[in-house]
Amino acid sequence: MATAKRRVANRLKIRIAIVLALAAAVAAVWWTYREPLEGYGSIGAAFGARTACSCRYVAGRELSDCKKDFEPGMGAVFLSDDPENKAVTAYIPLLSSQTAQFREGYGCLLDPWKG
Repeated sequence: MATAKRRVANRLKIRIAIVLALAAAVAAVWWTYREPLEGYGSIGAAFGARTACSCRYVAGRELSDCKKDFEPGMGAVFLSDDPENKAVTAYIPLLSSQTAQFREGYGCLLDPWKG
């Protein structure tokens, strides 16, 4: 009986060690590549916001139709519309968000970067 309990305890220790090792590996990858990921995320969000704002407020199309103008691979960019301020915010979850606002005579301008 004691041997069976020891085996169960050993298996549990091994599983905990595996989970901790995987968590450490994921954290190491995130730490190594976070700056490039955040940079690409900022660029993607800015492109999405500017493109969608121009589509919505310069061309007068619906926001749901504006995602057709995105480049391939931009499926992670989500849009939200603020009709009161004539602004569109594009965001990539956990990475970045950017807002572009329509200004008469200038078109759609990105809000200043915060970084």
